[in-house]
Amino acid sequence: MSQYNRPMTSDLSGRLLSWYARHQRALPWRATRDPYQVWVSEVMLQQTQVETVLPYYQRWLRLFPTIEALAAAEPQAVLAAWEGLGYYSRARHLLRAAQQVAVEYGGALPRTVAALRALPGIGRYTAGAIASIAFGLDAAVLDGNVKRVLARVFDFRADVKSPAGERQLWALAESLVPPGRAGDYNQALMDLGAAICTPRAPACLLCPLRDLCAAYRLGVQRERPVTPARPARPQRVQAAGVVRKRERVLIVQRPPEALLGGLWAFPEAVCPAEAQAGRKADARHGACLRAALRADCGLKVRIGSRMLTMQHAFTHFRLTLHVFDCRWQAGRLRRAGRLRRWVRVQELVQYPMGKLDRKIAEALLADEKRGLLRDDRPGTKGGG
Repeated sequence: MSQYNRPMTSDLSGRLLSWYARHQRALPWRATRDPYQVWVSEVMLQQTQVETVLPYYQRWLRLFPTIEALAAAEPQAVLAAWEGLGYYSRARHLLRAAQQVAVEYGGALPRTVAALRALPGIGRYTAGAIASIAFGLDAAVLDGNVKRVLARVFDFRADVKSPAGERQLWALAESLVPPGRAGDYNQALMDLGAAICTPRAPACLLCPLRDLCAAYRLGVQRERPVTPARPARPQRVQAAGVVRKRERVLIVQRPPEALLGGLWAFPEAVCPAEAQAGRKADARHGACLRAALRADCGLKVRIGSRMLTMQHAFTHFRLTLHVFDCRWQAGRLRRAGRLRRWVRVQELVQYPMGKLDRKIAEALLADEKRGLLRDDRPGTKGGG
């Protein structure tokens, strides 16, 4: 049985398109129909605000102006261009897909939804967006903004994140696409969700679909869309070490399949959560880090004082990271070069890093500029 009320919708696309013609946002990727530029913008906009994306999008196109340029790029250059944008698998997928397009399609994106969906990192939504905006195909889209608009206009009462709810909303979205106008229509839905039909405070009095909105008529617009209660994110505690050797510090590259895969980081260890902070907690965290450095890197390290503590919310957990000042004592670095390197503090800017590791690097650089990193303590000399 259908989980939504279907009002009269003959005017829906017409109203949306008229509103969009007057109120569409002026965005650089809307000044082009170049499939590559549309693709890059849609990938960057996944789970990321427009204001955040704008400088990244413009810099990306300066660095990688074509699919062929991206396909030929080094993975580290691609990750460096993406640094700070988050969800780094998107950058890795862009690179892999560009390489595939360069080989299989001569550097031009395929022009069908099915072929687009076969590329790494392109799902049903992104394929529909590229196909409709760049190629003018009658393809639907369904992202968070579109789900919210449709759930309110049609008083959709099922869980929009459930498999059944997703199937019904996709079918609904596809049934509403106006032939020949899918690109503008899809962008109008996205803009309406971003500017008017917002999650917590929808501006219903300004909405061009107000008269068609079943949830507004019933007074339940704030209760739509229906989503499951979000479970509490687990807490994770880790210790990271700024390991100094002469005038260099140790960094390691994360495995490709790991969180923040391919980025560089200061060596770290997962620790048991502590109910309280203090010297005893620091000692236990330092012991975890010391053991990890010996097991993973083959180094004997003296753990010094805790330099700082940072917290960060990832999608599936919350992290507390304790950062310790460490000194190399003995041991030759395992797998040195490709995965683990001793580098000067000034060189850290050359290595793409996640947000927390970049903060550590910036703090080290600031200390060095103030002359606080002279490494003249005992136990800092030797090979490795």
